[in-house]
Amino acid sequence: MRDFFKNTLATVLGLLIFLGLSVSGLLVLVIAIAARDTEPQVKDKSVLVFDLGTNITDAKRSSSTSQALGNALSGNPADETISLRAVLDAINEATRDAKIVGIYLYGNEDSTSGTGFATLKEVREALQRFRASGKKIIAYDVSWAEREYYLGSVANTIVLNPVGSFDFNGLSSETMFYAGALKKFGIGVQVTRVGKYKAAVEPFLLTKRSPENRAQTQQLLNDLWGEFLTAAGKDRKLSVQQLQKIADSRGILMANEALKSRLVDKLAYTDEVIADLKKLAGSDEKTKSFRQVNLATYAKIAETKIDRGGKQQIAVVYAEGDIVSGQGGVGSVGGDRLARQLRQIRQDDDVKAVVLRVNSPGGSATASEVIQREVVLTRKAKPLVVSMGSIAASGGYWISTYSDRIFAEPNTITGSIGVFGIQPNFQAIANANGITWDAVKTGRYADSQTTSRPKNPQELAIIQRSVDQIYDQFLTKVADSRKLTKAKVAEIAQGRVWSGLKAKQLGLVDELGGIDAAIRDAAKRANLGDNWQIEEYPKTRGFAERLFEQLGNDAAAKFGQSGTTPDPLTVQVTKLQSDLTALQSMNDPLGVYVRLPFNFRID
Repeated sequence: MRDFFKNTLATVLGLLIFLGLSVSGLLVLVIAIAARDTEPQVKDKSVLVFDLGTNITDAKRSSSTSQALGNALSGNPADETISLRAVLDAINEATRDAKIVGIYLYGNEDSTSGTGFATLKEVREALQRFRASGKKIIAYDVSWAEREYYLGSVANTIVLNPVGSFDFNGLSSETMFYAGALKKFGIGVQVTRVGKYKAAVEPFLLTKRSPENRAQTQQLLNDLWGEFLTAAGKDRKLSVQQLQKIADSRGILMANEALKSRLVDKLAYTDEVIADLKKLAGSDEKTKSFRQVNLATYAKIAETKIDRGGKQQIAVVYAEGDIVSGQGGVGSVGGDRLARQLRQIRQDDDVKAVVLRVNSPGGSATASEVIQREVVLTRKAKPLVVSMGSIAASGGYWISTYSDRIFAEPNTITGSIGVFGIQPNFQAIANANGITWDAVKTGRYADSQTTSRPKNPQELAIIQRSVDQIYDQFLTKVADSRKLTKAKVAEIAQGRVWSGLKAKQLGLVDELGGIDAAIRDAAKRANLGDNWQIEEYPKTRGFAERLFEQLGNDAAAKFGQSGTTPDPLTVQVTKLQSDLTALQSMNDPLGVYVRLPFNFRID
């Protein structure tokens, strides 16, 4: 064992020297690793500090060791990413903790949260419980916007910088269309699809939304915006009509206008907010600021205080990201990998119930079916409840069917029951540059998968037949699992996207609620009483695996970068990169997909 640690340290040191890091960098690394074993402490009368720019994911993304290593290599502050479970546990523990006297929500100009509204709703409800306990919440930002305000509106006191602004103009969804560029560069795209609302292929065919796509997007945004206005208005004691009037007449409000409109309670600078927090929590002699503990640190403390109950377990399994065939990678749901995980859980006698947390726009139809098969088998062995996150649509809905119960938030994006296939070809651009192909084959359709030419009508008919059959299977599965007639499912399918609120009215989901409600339901179905504990899957990887992956993949890319707000051009390029990444995940063996549009975003 001693030789193992000696050899491991020598290897790490060699890698660090190879990457050009100094001895001081190694010391930072060692200190960062050692710090993971230091028990964080909370002083009496402390404030829990919550960065509104924090990205909240379903599953745990990285541990403190991995983060410390990445920060040591890059010189950047910690990447603000934390799991939803950790956030909820931290706020719930802070509600009970006599040492915590308040929560400080603050905007961070250097980070922009991409957290979906359904996830934020669960956090919002936890903050409401905290405030209902009699403890104070103070929220401050230099420039408020809707996503941050969705949480901030819960606060007892909302503060805006005197020279700040308030972006309150509603929600929008802007799609990037590539049809013109593809035509210009000689790239052909042929599609097969079922469902007049299945808009995933429109960016490759059109230059703007189809009327059906525009109608469904408008309805979805109306539902999400309506929930936002209702929630924020209730806490701010403003009607939906008053808030809508502000959005339509002002759009962007300067600080004094936001104050007069009662969107905020006061105008103050950062030092004045800190002074108020000192009155609430007292001053820390070392930092000269108010006594505080940040969310990530306190989440670790909360985790140690959770009563693990008995040996009986409720497995919370996360399906987060694009659904792809095979094992998948970081940020995707590998069909084979998730199926194997469910199979192992089904065979584990200590696991008495399962909660499948779905936060996915869908993807491969084949992988979705592989996962669903294990859902069916697992449900036969033990209760299985689905909790839908911000997006659980298309393939994400496919894998949710046949569960005992489906929970969704009112602002969950779900449905999108439709199928499509996409076949690009590069004949025009290649021919224009002197490239040609010549195929020899032993069967009529032997080269039908080529991208060197467009598909002929017979080949398209074959692909369309596959799409039609899979769509029919999708309808049948939904009808059977949701106890609806197939005609009814066909009526509400067509690839149409629904909000969680509408989905419940249509019978596509059973209950409105978050992951905690789903867990409680699973415990009740398994007759566990209070004698159970949560086990999350997939498990985080070991330290050595994460260490060398971080060194090999991230060090060079991150070294010397700084966290700054991106310029508008960079934002558009990033969106394009995201779309291309989504295209790369299209690896279904049949070339058939059950997925939301690649670039569906809400701003």
